[in-house]
Amino acid sequence: MKIGVLLVNLGTPDGPERSAVYRYLKQFLLDRRVIDISWLARNLLVRGIIAPFRSGSSAKLYKRLWTKEGSPIKYHGYALQKGVQEQLGSSYVIELAMRYQSPSLELAVNKLILKDKVDKIIVFPLFPQYASATTGSIHDEVMRILRNYDLIPEIKFVNSYPTDSRMIDVIVNHAKVYDVKSYDHILFSYHGLPQRQLRKGDPSKAHCLKVENCCSVVTENNKYCYSAQCHQTSFAIAGKLGLQRSDFTICFQSRLGKDPWAQPYTSETIEHLQHGGAKKILVFSPAFVADCLETTIEIGYEYKEEFIQAGGEALDLVASLNDDPAWIKAVSEMILEN
Repeated sequence: MKIGVLLVNLGTPDGPERSAVYRYLKQFLLDRRVIDISWLARNLLVRGIIAPFRSGSSAKLYKRLWTKEGSPIKYHGYALQKGVQEQLGSSYVIELAMRYQSPSLELAVNKLILKDKVDKIIVFPLFPQYASATTGSIHDEVMRILRNYDLIPEIKFVNSYPTDSRMIDVIVNHAKVYDVKSYDHILFSYHGLPQRQLRKGDPSKAHCLKVENCCSVVTENNKYCYSAQCHQTSFAIAGKLGLQRSDFTICFQSRLGKDPWAQPYTSETIEHLQHGGAKKILVFSPAFVADCLETTIEIGYEYKEEFIQAGGEALDLVASLNDDPAWIKAVSEMILEN
């Protein structure tokens, strides 16, 4: 049996130029799972306002992020692909794909079916926590592509792995570069989602944002909730590091628009800590398996610069999983388990 594996991340512009960023933003934000409003309103908003006006400022940030190897999310992805291929051997075909832009998810699926003639495909999203706008969108797109085929191989969709002990161990080891106990406070900062999207994940309609500390314990009502899974990831890391609940805050960054998003917001949390006398903050970004605009630039430069200018001494960022050999091994083992 030959097994194909799709390692799928969100995506990145093909270059840091404004035109490439515009194409990326347009494809990304027109996804109905990302901006979950009517087709007409979404198109007017994205094509008429966000993509034209945001692409210029975003291109400047991407130019700061870009390296001689290109986009970190892509070159770390290729290193992960190569490493997993070496781990699993010739009976597996490992493909890296992006939900938006290149390498194309559609081309990767077509290659596995038409060229490699695999008997089974495992779809492995590079998102530890499930969200409709990320993992859900990947699964949706794979199913759309498969509609073109009369003969469809066996498909296995990996949903999430927010507390996988192997992944947690790699994150903890990355944190040990720092003297964790010397920091005044620890932040676990995740990419935000609109609150309306969080509420959609509550089948009871009576738990999400209605029960106190609704994300702190996983129940039947929130087992697929992005925020609840973010909490579980944070608790797992904190437990390994011996942190008390008062030592850390779970917060959310990168919000867009005026609607309320998952809270507390990272920027406001940092400001509150600074006003409370915190001088040293350590930040984890466990929603991102590879360093990207949201980690390297938003946290590593923007938040850090604001904190230092306001009187802070250090705001340090724990490196993402990237292409750490232990992460490659962890992904390979999770694939074997599926």
